[in-house]
This record gives sequence, structure tokens and C-alpha cells, in this order.
Amino acid sequence: MTYQEKKSIVSLISVILIFGFFCLYMYPQHPEGGLQSTETFRYWGSFVLVLTLVSIVAHIVISIIFNIIFRITTREKEPAFADELDKFIELKAHRNSFFVFILGFLFAMGSLVIYQPSQAMFMILIASGFLSDVTGSITKLYHYRKGI
Repeated sequence: MTYQEKKSIVSLISVILIFGFFCLYMYPQHPEGGLQSTETFRYWGSFVLVLTLVSIVAHIVISIIFNIIFRITTREKEPAFADELDKFIELKAHRNSFFVFILGFLFAMGSLVIYQPSQAMFMILIASGFLSDVTGSITKLYHYRKGI
């Protein structure tokens, strides 16, 4: 298995674990008030902001740990450059990831148009962010395994 495949697998697993544990952490803090209360908006706003920060920090830490473990176990350095294939696969992964997020964004805005509670919009946005990250990792793994 190549470095890029291993990195994609670690990224996929870390995305799922970070999101899952964060949701389990935040679920008990959900306010009991009405659907349109300011506490509900505060909860969802903090959910998105804290999830973004936690996700960025966790991905950086996991990437560093992955590179250390990779170097210790294989005695190889991380590839210092990305060739044309790596860049092309990265572009495909970004395209698919952005497509999933934009689709989720449109569904979230559509939920407001059809008079769904604002909580539905936040849940759809958060889920589409998660699914877009998973889609990007799976796309990379698929193309490194099967080729372009």
C-alpha cells in the first residue's frame, strides 16, 4: 500500500471518529427550549464553530502522528513532491467534495423555503460538511487504488 493510500485511510477514519465523538459530546448539551429560541441558535452556532476548530486541530495532530509512525515503521520519508497524478487525484477529490457540500447547502436552503425548522437547516449543513469530507477521502482512496 502506498503512502497516499495509507494517508487516505487514516484521513477517512479520523473524519468519522472526530465527527462521531464530537456529536456524542455535544448531544447532551442541546437546549430544551422552543425550536426558535436564541439558545438553540447559540447551540448550533457554537456546534459549527467548535466542530470546525476541533476538526482542524485534530487533523493537524493526526497528520503529524501519522507521518511519525509512517517514518518509524517504513524507514521512508514522506514524499517531498506531488507529481501530476497526485495533483489530478487531489483535484478530483476536491471537486467531488465541493459538489457534495454544495448539494447539501442547497438542500439546507430548500428546507427553509419549505418552512422546516431552522434546526433542520443546521443539521443538513453539518451533515453535508461531514459527507463532503468523507467523499473527498473516499475519492482519493479509490483513485489511488484503481487509477484514473
